[in-house]
Amino acid sequence: MLTLAPGGPHWPEALNAVRGPRLRQLWAIGNPELLAGAPDHFLAIVGTREASSYGLRVAKSFARGLAAAGATVISGMARGIDTAAHEGALEAGGKTIAVLGTGPDVPYPAGNRWIHSQVAERGLIISESKPGTTAFRGCFPRRNRIIAALSHATLVVEAGHRSGALNTAAVALEMGRVVAAVPGMIDSARAAGSNLLLRDGAHPVVSLDDALGLVGLSRDRTPVRFEMHTIEADIWDLLGLGCQLPDVLAERVGASLREVQASIGRLEVLGLVTHRDDGSVERTEIAQPKAVSNEAA
Repeated sequence: MLTLAPGGPHWPEALNAVRGPRLRQLWAIGNPELLAGAPDHFLAIVGTREASSYGLRVAKSFARGLAAAGATVISGMARGIDTAAHEGALEAGGKTIAVLGTGPDVPYPAGNRWIHSQVAERGLIISESKPGTTAFRGCFPRRNRIIAALSHATLVVEAGHRSGALNTAAVALEMGRVVAAVPGMIDSARAAGSNLLLRDGAHPVVSLDDALGLVGLSRDRTPVRFEMHTIEADIWDLLGLGCQLPDVLAERVGASLREVQASIGRLEVLGLVTHRDDGSVERTEIAQPKAVSNEAA
């Protein structure tokens, strides 16, 4: 575990904009070099803990695409939208930073131990709370001001009236950062807060390209001849017969649901497949891939 201090190695200048309680130091687990990345490409994805399937799908899909394009995805590792954002970035093999309200070694909620271990191993976890600190009153608003300061833009995917994500967005606006939101159903309490952000002037994000534009990135639209691993190739072949649900694909290719979801994520980042509203997956015919074995990778 590392400690980071203002003016010291790995300390990003963006954190000097933190308001409220003075930020004296951070504890970190993982790769602190991620803090040295291009700050204009740091994007926070935040939202409600009680996310809908739509919100989770959008958060994970956007995080995959953003990470694949070179953005660093930042969130708070809470249940719901935050977790989906970290998972999407990791599935793309990209960069993600988790800012915790607890100590950096204390997953919150406890059920997030798996994603905590993955971000610690493949990304970066930071906190101003010392190791071993459990959740306390006010720890999450303190965390939110760090997320807002570290990020060039904050994207609220889905948030109710009392969601902490609105606090992050408000702090980001006070710091002069970009705030954006994904539209939700107008009769959904889970999206009431994010829809109000849009009414009040937040940037609307209705596609991955919109999200990439927040941090000055874009997708490479050049058609290429993609190569796949065996599971991905099997999924591609099955989708040639029509839309399929992930659990059905898992049964038919003889792989775990987690393996299939990860493979679908990689195919989606490449633009080869897309999710439908009913949760099923279908081909996007933009290129003819070439299947290769796992051994050939």
